Amino acid sequence: MLRRLVVLALIAAVIGVGAFWVVTIPATVPAGALPQRTANLDNGKTMFLIGGCASCHATPGQDDKTRLGGGFGLKSPFGTFYAPNISPDPRDGIGKWSEADFVTAMVKGTSPEGQHLFPAFPYTSYQHMKWDDVRDCSPI
Repeated sequence: MLRRLVVLALIAAVIGVGAFWVVTIPATVPAGALPQRTANLDNGKTMFLIGGCASCHATPGQDDKTRLGGGFGLKSPFGTFYAPNISPDPRDGIGKWSEADFVTAMVKGTSPEGQHLFPAFPYTSYQHMKWDDVRDCSPI
């Protein structure tokens, strides 16, 4: 009887670990899911303002809040997190990202390298945005 319980517990543990692994796989948005379109810059500006992008990503002490050089320190239970540069600069910003990379980061919380951006990145605040709205505010 004890042997049977141990076997059942092991099977349940394997199933539990497998389910946890499947549920926590970083999700992505494939490039093929984003049809060709022309960005709506007015809507992009609105999304930028509503999303509060500058509150974290503008360089501290800079007058132009639309220049997103990052560097703002956010204190958290995990230590101080410094917001990254999300400018379109290919070397210092996210200019090498694809549009699918940007949408994935915004709505799935996954980096282009396939790693979770959470808990530092609050993608849960943006995950229900329409993809066209996300694409309109992309700095890429």
